[in-house]
Amino acid sequence: MPAFCAVLAGALFMVSTATADILVMPDGTPRVVQQPEQPVRGMHKNTVLHRHGEPEVRHPTVGRPPITRWDYHDFSVVFEGRYVIHTVVRGSRAPHP
Repeated sequence: MPAFCAVLAGALFMVSTATADILVMPDGTPRVVQQPEQPVRGMHKNTVLHRHGEPEVRHPTVGRPPITRWDYHDFSVVFEGRYVIHTVVRGSRAPHP
């Protein structure tokens, strides 16, 4: 039972401190920055909808496993099934660390 409690406490800690890793390439050099307000890996589609509203474009699901992309004004979210696997910030709107 103590091991279960430790695992549960660790899982809750990770959920409360999640941030998104975002690849930014404004000068052609890839780098990853953290953007706390962006959807994070493992977030459910319903949570993304609740926090960010309806996307501008919902691209059709393709492949196996099913991959879907939603485009918002400043970023795109890629899902595998119902869960976020990537968030991509577009163009000059990307943050600069």
